[in-house]
Amino acid sequence: MTAPVRIAIIAGETSGDVLGGALIRALRERLPDIEVRGVAGPQMRSAGCLPLADAHELAVMGLIDPLLQLPRLLKLRSKLVREISGWRPDAFIGIDAPGFNLTLAGKFKSQGIVSVQYVSPQIWAWRRGRVRKIARRCDLVLCLLPFEPDFYREHAVAAEFVGHPLADQIPMAPDRAAARAALGLPAEATVVALLAGSRLSEVQRLAAPFLAAASLLALRRPGLSVVAPMASPATRRAFEQVTSELPTPLPLRVLDGQARVALSAADAAFVASGTATLEAMLCRCPMVVAYRVGAMTALLLRALRMVRLPYFALPNWLAGEKLVPEFLQEAVLAEPMAGALEQLLDDRARREHLLQRFDGIHALLKKNGAALAAEAVLQLLSARTGRS
Repeated sequence: MTAPVRIAIIAGETSGDVLGGALIRALRERLPDIEVRGVAGPQMRSAGCLPLADAHELAVMGLIDPLLQLPRLLKLRSKLVREISGWRPDAFIGIDAPGFNLTLAGKFKSQGIVSVQYVSPQIWAWRRGRVRKIARRCDLVLCLLPFEPDFYREHAVAAEFVGHPLADQIPMAPDRAAARAALGLPAEATVVALLAGSRLSEVQRLAAPFLAAASLLALRRPGLSVVAPMASPATRRAFEQVTSELPTPLPLRVLDGQARVALSAADAAFVASGTATLEAMLCRCPMVVAYRVGAMTALLLRALRMVRLPYFALPNWLAGEKLVPEFLQEAVLAEPMAGALEQLLDDRARREHLLQRFDGIHALLKKNGAALAAEAVLQLLSARTGRS
């Protein structure tokens, strides 16, 4: 009797857990007895992944934050190498978290384990030399964005565009009235969502300017409703600490999760750069995007000229134009961000253009991505090991 296929999956933070959960379910449709272990959040656990650690343990960003967490991350990496190597999976899949996962991919590949990176690092934007490391350590890169495989092909790296699972999960025409009813929001109110990030460090840097911008809007627009979905208890505590220090009360509801419902209900949103901007776009929610890292990280990025970015917000990358306003580092200030969001609320022609472009990008990304990713992994396994 043939032993079940074994796959180790390591996902970083909330977005990686969502991708991992969808991938495991797609794999199980093809191989019901597949065994999966790894670093998992609630989505992967519910899909049947045996957790070796929690996905939030990898929720670090920038250049400096990982260094501060280095002893803990090295200890976790050693544990995972030991446990996964002893288990002998047929394949290793690292989801996002390239600083952590690519090292593991190289270790497992050297042991004869098929290694896959799911979600390309943004090497097309900064530190392009990393493509050589990826070529040595990975058998395949599964790309969420349509322009990424061309970059890899230029460097002889196997890569496939599989679409984005969020584009499959979110309907092309979200029901705004139902979302508002689910959150108890007035049907006719102006609703603004605040998504300050899934990482604690993001919330610590963006909660204050987002709340200050929302407070300015509330003063100018009586009847404004503000909703703020939180990714975890830790981010909620940090956000509410900033909220408690506001000089004037804000008509705010803090939510546990429910980011997609909040974005579907909102007329516009302040969003931390990252996967949440894609989710906002797919929910047809115009947005103002902000990105802020630690001062030392910003200094190093500028001094070493490591970034090549005409834009940093994913909707702008995908559109090839500055569709949504972006605020970077020192420019993350309440007054200009509030003004930019007001334009999105008031300029009907601009909103209509945004929503049309959002719909076009949604259609491009809607490819049944989890199924394509599962097929790509199983085809690679079959070609390399005869397992499928």
